[in-house]
Amino acid sequence: MPPVASPASAREKIPHPPASSLDLATIMRTLGDPLRLEIVRLLADGERGCGELSDALGIPASTGSYHLRLLREAGVTRTRADGVHRSIGLRRDDLEERFPGLLDVLVRN
Repeated sequence: MPPVASPASAREKIPHPPASSLDLATIMRTLGDPLRLEIVRLLADGERGCGELSDALGIPASTGSYHLRLLREAGVTRTRADGVHRSIGLRRDDLEERFPGLLDVLVRN
């Protein structure tokens, strides 16, 4: 009988769209929300934890999770799991390859 995946290992697999499927219209629609654009700007300097982002934005963790999920599903961010801790970072290389200069424009203040 094959081993059964434990709930913990199932949680570690966080789905991300492949770079080849990133769509500019979807990304721009997702970043049309000022809070999500601010998240991208906060991530411009590097990865941050989910809680750190929620604290920096002054929003509840559930609200932060919702916006982070939308950014991940659009292909803007990558979530890395380390146990129960989640680190969020921009998909710089993928975005730069598909849409050169886009992130530079988005993170300007």
